[in-house]
Amino acid sequence: MFNHPIAYLNTNDGSGILAFGEGEILVGHEDDDLKLIDEFIQSNQGKHIFSFLSYDLKNNFYDLTSSHPDHIQLPHFFFWAPKYVVNMKFEHLEFLQGDKNSESLEFISYFLEEETDQNFHHYPFNFKPRISKEVYLEKVKGLKEEIQKGNIYEVNFCQEFYAENVDIKYPFDTYFKLNQITKAPFSSFIQFKDWMIFCGSPERFMKKEGRKLVSQPIKGTIRRGKDEHEDFDLKHQLENDPKERSENTMIVDLTRNDLSKIAKKDTVQVDELCAIYTFETVHQMISSISCELDENVSFSEILKATFPMGSMTGAPKLRAMELIEQYEDFKRGLYSGSIGYIKPNGNFDFNVVIRSLLYNRSKRYLSCAVGGAITDLSDPEKEYEECLVKIGKIIDGMQ
Repeated sequence: MFNHPIAYLNTNDGSGILAFGEGEILVGHEDDDLKLIDEFIQSNQGKHIFSFLSYDLKNNFYDLTSSHPDHIQLPHFFFWAPKYVVNMKFEHLEFLQGDKNSESLEFISYFLEEETDQNFHHYPFNFKPRISKEVYLEKVKGLKEEIQKGNIYEVNFCQEFYAENVDIKYPFDTYFKLNQITKAPFSSFIQFKDWMIFCGSPERFMKKEGRKLVSQPIKGTIRRGKDEHEDFDLKHQLENDPKERSENTMIVDLTRNDLSKIAKKDTVQVDELCAIYTFETVHQMISSISCELDENVSFSEILKATFPMGSMTGAPKLRAMELIEQYEDFKRGLYSGSIGYIKPNGNFDFNVVIRSLLYNRSKRYLSCAVGGAITDLSDPEKEYEECLVKIGKIIDGMQ
């Protein structure tokens, strides 16, 4: 059973979807035609399909390359129609795919035991930054110069923290420990061959219901307070921060433009602008943009119009991605990509892979990347501090 993929998409509201067992798989590489994705979805109509998408799919949509070291080495894309799919709401199990039998119930029982067991293992992960703070500050200053020259309006600049010689012997335990820290609405776990993905994401990339598409970019972060009074003050500070509102609004405009490529005329709208949402470790500024999808638009065409998500690139998108390649020094891979699933009726829901641990078992390498939006108003020191706020509790809490 464990030789086959496993996926768990967890909304942290008492419900989640667990997928496991053998099934048809599509693994994509850099030069593969994305029509393979549409063909896979078509050939598996009537089934639930689980997927992850690498940030470097950008190279299939734009004249771009990725030449930085790739220590995780995940595929460009992964689609899987599993044998078993179970909707789990509190203690109620609903089999959406596959039969309730001894094989499936044995695995579910083991999974639920791991979920309820709070005696987490301690992990001596020794995370190191790939670049020093001094180098980070210089790179942010360089990006601000690009902005001041008019080459870019906003760019999402990321750095990697990593640990080597890591052995993760208890994958579910590791995921549930991370989830206890983040308790995020787009949390997920995937195990596939030599890879494990532990994701504590608060951000939705794209949801489709019928002909309606919804994207909910996050731009704007501040830490949680030590008490209720400080927490309220920090939320108010974030809500009224001109720098944070500016960067959020720019990504809203970019997302509106992306959706307009595949939307029915005059259906793109901003449903919520710069709203403040509270999560376990941070407050975030989130906007919601929606549209009515034009007729006969395929899944790969939706990706071509909207991926990578603007919150992880910047604006204009193409120039931002060029500068990301120039200034960053690690290959993002699945980080700032997406994990999600497609329902039998064609509806889907995909997250943004942030606040995550990516693990390559054969290389014993663990990655935790983090970033933020750089604008003309950015203070390099504060940008660095924001990175530590976003992943500090993850790195410290996994010890």
